[in-house]
Amino acid sequence: MIYLISLIIVIYTMALLLIFLYALAQLNLLSNYLAAQKNKSKEPKFDFSNPDDIPFVTIQLPVYNEMYVMERLLNNISQIDYPKDKFEIQVLDDSTDESFETTATQIASLQNKGINISHVHRKNRKGFKAGALKEGLKTANGEFIAIFDADFLPKSNWLKETIPYFKNEQLGVVQTRWSHLNRDFSVLTKIQAFALDAHFTLEQVGRNSKGHFINFNGTAGVWRKTCIIEAGNWEGDTLTEDLDLSYRAQLKNWEFKYLEEVETPAELPIVISAARSQQFRWNKGGAENFRKMAWKVIKSKNISAKTKAHGLLHLLNSTMFLNVLIVAVLSIPMLYIKNEYAHLKPYFYMMSFFVISSLIFFVCYWFMYKKIYGSGLKNFVQYIMMFFTFFSIAMGFSLHNSMAVIEGHLGKRSDFIRTPKFNIHAIKDNKYLKNNISLNVLFEGLLTIYFAFGMYSAFVVGDQGGDFGLFPFHLMLFLGFGFVFFKSITSRV
Repeated sequence: MIYLISLIIVIYTMALLLIFLYALAQLNLLSNYLAAQKNKSKEPKFDFSNPDDIPFVTIQLPVYNEMYVMERLLNNISQIDYPKDKFEIQVLDDSTDESFETTATQIASLQNKGINISHVHRKNRKGFKAGALKEGLKTANGEFIAIFDADFLPKSNWLKETIPYFKNEQLGVVQTRWSHLNRDFSVLTKIQAFALDAHFTLEQVGRNSKGHFINFNGTAGVWRKTCIIEAGNWEGDTLTEDLDLSYRAQLKNWEFKYLEEVETPAELPIVISAARSQQFRWNKGGAENFRKMAWKVIKSKNISAKTKAHGLLHLLNSTMFLNVLIVAVLSIPMLYIKNEYAHLKPYFYMMSFFVISSLIFFVCYWFMYKKIYGSGLKNFVQYIMMFFTFFSIAMGFSLHNSMAVIEGHLGKRSDFIRTPKFNIHAIKDNKYLKNNISLNVLFEGLLTIYFAFGMYSAFVVGDQGGDFGLFPFHLMLFLGFGFVFFKSITSRV
């Protein structure tokens, strides 16, 4: 028994330490972010008043069975305000359903209006999205490649806000900030927006402002074509081809530029099955890229030790879900160990710095929140509620995301499962939704019961009428797993 207890304590401590290390990195990014707000640098830009200074751009739209959003996407892209003789649109269409024909009809209509748009179709989905982008690159005439997923709606002046920065010949990528058309649709969309806002403010600015590696986010950004080629082109051996190519490019000394002030609106997944598939792909892809890129980052002679540290933690982002799950599951036996072995209490006092990690996240995300919503007492109270809602539901996703991370680290291959797009009004009869409940969902139900037992344990352990130190943590876990479980079995999944 003593060996089992020792093993539990060691694993629990290691997971806590990794979370604390990640929190410290977030705190450093916050410091970088605040400094960047004060130091706005001026950079050389293309002079668009001179027609000869305007480069040719290819807009790539990688799509696959996007029946509900294709008309909206093409209508939006066709309104781009850029010289007609200076850009082309490639619809990289891997569709296998009737959306292919309706898309072809709309493209023909746009061509008749004088828009330079082509319909590129492959006979197979080899390499999935990466394969489609690579195929389109073969015939792309643009010096720069702008990429948009099917649910993104760039503003008409988007190219004029991004392309000028490529006056810097070392610049390989310009990435813009995602905004959310349906942020307030539900609790699910609110917590997704909260997480993405943290990434697109705190993390992207915090890294980019100090020259640390950032990632192209798969959409709403522009690549210099030569950068793609020199970095080795798109590869489909991970589920996050955008992160993969981003690191390969930066290891070859290409610079990336993140534009926080340029928003690109898009829809968030509105049902939990779509959110689950997206989370699985992102988190597994992150782990796959850690396997693929970590050693290359470590042995690189072109980057600083601090950039390497941030890069490795960036690649390990998704693995934090596994650490959270470990801490959560072991917290209940640790509660009993704490009250059974009095001599270990000093250790538990020391381990309370997990609370410090939570406080660091709370402070970091507040700066992100007030940048979007503003400060003031009312907004701060709303932030407190949103923070605990987000943290609870994020922990509720930890089992699902941990399974993705484990598969990624073990090298288990899987197909690129697209996130079903909705266009909001097509919810009830969206044919892309699947009616199946995975084994993970059943375990999430069991974990809901398990953390209810954790709350009960607070009342019965010890000789002094209970131990409520972990009660708030177990309550959040109970609510988070309960939310994910309930939504997964009641929504169309």
